Amino acid sequence: MAKTVPVLIGPDYEDLEVWYPKYRLEEAGFETPLVGMGEAEYHGKHGYPALADASVEDLDAGNLAGLVIPGGWAPDRMRRHEGLLDLVRAVHANEAMVATICHGPWVLISAGILRGKKMTSFEAIRDDVINAGAEYVDAEVVVDGNLVTSRRPSDLPAFSRAMLRVLGAREET
Repeated sequence: MAKTVPVLIGPDYEDLEVWYPKYRLEEAGFETPLVGMGEAEYHGKHGYPALADASVEDLDAGNLAGLVIPGGWAPDRMRRHEGLLDLVRAVHANEAMVATICHGPWVLISAGILRGKKMTSFEAIRDDVINAGAEYVDAEVVVDGNLVTSRRPSDLPAFSRAMLRVLGAREET
């Protein structure tokens, strides 16, 4: 079984939405490289630096257990990068986990994979999610098959537990 779950990063990512899932997945035994769009370093909304371990073009979707798309303002840039969208589409087509929080669903909208899905997001992009053909649910976490979605940083505990369930990992208490 693949044990790699990259966390996608871009400029002005939401700091907690990168680091909390990354460390929680690592605690469960997954490799969680930070993967960007070609830059060596990105800074979060609150200034925390993240060094990219790889670029999206370096990854083979067939070797991934899933991926995490954090929020912040990064998704607005990330959704314009065709290589990143190709990776998201391929991971989704492989039925591997696609987990996203806050504004991260913008990437899924641009990848064209939301029609008929049930999900949540930050309330400010609710209309975008609905217009992309998804059913919006206001809940701390929504799981629809391989898709895991949450609304905001305060939902991170539920988001992380749901990711681990979808990945089939045994939670340590």
